[in-house]
Amino acid sequence: MVIAFNLAIMMNADLVITPELYGVMGATLVLMLAGIWDDLREIFWKTQFLFQVAAVVLVFVFGVRLYSVTNPLTGGIIKLDSGGWIILSIALVLIWTILMINSMNWADGIDGLSGGITFIGALTIFFLSLKPEVNQPPMAIISMILAGTALGFLIFNFNPSFVLAGTAGSTFMGFALAMLAIFAGTKIATSILVMAVPVVDFLWVIGERLREKKSIFKPDANHLHYKLLGLGWSQRKTAIYFYGITALISIIALNTRVIGKTVTLFTAVFVLVIALAFISRKIKNQTA
Repeated sequence: MVIAFNLAIMMNADLVITPELYGVMGATLVLMLAGIWDDLREIFWKTQFLFQVAAVVLVFVFGVRLYSVTNPLTGGIIKLDSGGWIILSIALVLIWTILMINSMNWADGIDGLSGGITFIGALTIFFLSLKPEVNQPPMAIISMILAGTALGFLIFNFNPSFVLAGTAGSTFMGFALAMLAIFAGTKIATSILVMAVPVVDFLWVIGERLREKKSIFKPDANHLHYKLLGLGWSQRKTAIYFYGITALISIIALNTRVIGKTVTLFTAVFVLVIALAFISRKIKNQTA
């Protein structure tokens, strides 16, 4: 996926490869090498995190940063391109990218899940880039390249799968979506809506592990997709359930402005938390 994505960008005559884009392409290779290492040897989480931070630092050095963010309450623009705001910009890029990488990595627990979410997310940014008020053809091209990459993988990864993403593939998909959001005029609100299910699940799992006094980095079956499997759902049904929610939220995100996205995000988070709490209690009652 990483090689296909980068080659498609380099071979596209309609794209001007800027330093920022070179930085992103280089960072995907860093994550790919770290992911392959983890897939072969299962490296310590601190080493993985170090590579993820290195990838973010690399793209920041090449000019990928948040120059402004939209106030989710008023719709106004907050500038981050001077003075002490630059430090906040670095912190936001780091937090945002690490969140996306690991949310996608943790979502890659059943066949077709990570690839399908990435495909829907890339398509969402593609359609967003073509809207008259956005009008970013280069972003549309890059988004479609990512969508094609994800679809090519998904064809062979949907249950029953013939190939797996592994850490190398899942971290690439999360990183690519994070970078697209920044490139597309910091459309982080739209992207986090698209990633609402895996992000909420990611944070929920961390909360459960902390409550149970376990390491947040130790794998377990607390993820939503595992819980649905525990209720008797098939891998296909679970993946399609995730696709449906993601597609519905994406459609809403494409047809609402800042305030609408904020309301949608809070509503989605509330509904997902209630659903997770209900499913968790039901599983506990079954095993009691």
